[in-house]
Amino acid sequence: MLDNLGETAGEKARERGKGKGETWGAQQVVSLAEGLPVRLVLVDDVFRPEVAGVDVARAIRSERVTQRVSEIAAIPEVRHWVNVQQRDAVQGHSRGVVVDGRDIGTVVFPDAPLKVFLTASPEERARRRLAERGATGGGGGGGDAELRREAEVLEARDRADSTRAVAPLRAAADAVVLDTTRLSLEQQVQAVVALARTRLPG
Repeated sequence: MLDNLGETAGEKARERGKGKGETWGAQQVVSLAEGLPVRLVLVDDVFRPEVAGVDVARAIRSERVTQRVSEIAAIPEVRHWVNVQQRDAVQGHSRGVVVDGRDIGTVVFPDAPLKVFLTASPEERARRRLAERGATGGGGGGGDAELRREAEVLEARDRADSTRAVAPLRAAADAVVLDTTRLSLEQQVQAVVALARTRLPG
């Protein structure tokens, strides 16, 4: 999640740079994220993404961010900053936390006791993403073109993230791969909880 937050800050930096005819460097992107600030805040046992104190949980999953996220994610300095923020956010939680991200199990928390690599078809992922935004394609009500466009955007991001030199998208060697294409959200939760009860003490 914070991955997208860092990239949202990067997008803002790129926009500001273009608006002034400038090119923003990696450190300027990181400085912007620090200055806004970009943070994960624990609220009622759930991490909430905030930019300048504003809840941006919906905004970071917008089409605009999705289209630009891989560009910013490939910047080593940004990835390092994001990783540090995520590790700091989970410190002190003795009961453990659930964290999601494209390199969570391979780079950010390589020693996590349970890693689940969730997959789904591009079409199903697109339907879920549009449903989050309240778009017509997410409800199966005539938004076929929108659904196809969103699926193409997600596939393009997957290709970019899977082939980047820094922290590429891939399942950790010890991760459990779970295809959720035909699973409801409740079924997904049940499957992960069952794995946790099997793998984790207590």
